[in-house]
Amino acid sequence: MIDLDPIETDTFAPARPDIVPVFLGLFLLVLAFFIMLVSISTFEKVKSSAVMDSLTSTFTTVLPPTADPTKFNAKDGEIIAGEAFQEEITQLFSTAIRVDKIEVVQPGRLMRLTMPASVLFDEGAGTVRADQQALMDRVVAALSNRPPGLRQDMEVILGTALIGDAALPVEQTLETQRAGALARMLVKRGAPPDSISVGLKPGGAGEVSLWFWVRGVEETATRFEDALQGLRDRDAQPATVPLPTLTPDVDI
Repeated sequence: MIDLDPIETDTFAPARPDIVPVFLGLFLLVLAFFIMLVSISTFEKVKSSAVMDSLTSTFTTVLPPTADPTKFNAKDGEIIAGEAFQEEITQLFSTAIRVDKIEVVQPGRLMRLTMPASVLFDEGAGTVRADQQALMDRVVAALSNRPPGLRQDMEVILGTALIGDAALPVEQTLETQRAGALARMLVKRGAPPDSISVGLKPGGAGEVSLWFWVRGVEETATRFEDALQGLRDRDAQPATVPLPTLTPDVDI
């Protein structure tokens, strides 16, 4: 007798693949990718501080008046502004010219860049290279952007040979021409005149050192009153004249 009942479809249904291992494998792959990103990344303190400061200033109006998300004082502001200036100068020179060494002597306060003179000046001449004028414009913009209560200064030091291994040259030399040309270019392009200074150092001929300072306005203010008071105090002191020593004549 033939069974005419319909055949159960579950008997021939293909087995469904288990997607749990596949999902777990993809999850582990994404996790390994992010772990790799974290391991090769570097922590930028200046950028983190800038982001926190931006978030604080943006959402300060929606916070209660008594809420104080961060302890921020004037000293912290000076350090953050100084580190931001140092990072800007580092990016400018590291992407534009060949710099031998970049040193942060004091974070947020002082940094030094050392480079060959040939990257800034024409070979054998006392003029600034024409292809570095755009870089000088960006340096001028960085120096002119002074935060409240702070000033950003630049010192240009060129190495030179000594005269007789004892003294720096007093006459016009190639190094003095280059220092003057660079200072005049920066001031002509808008740099604050009181923020640029140049000088010479013994040895290291053909080398240029750029010092970038971040200082408070009060630190560089000339206090004539204090100097005048010091002169008055010095003049008010009685002059002491040593008495002559009398030696009796003794006949032996």
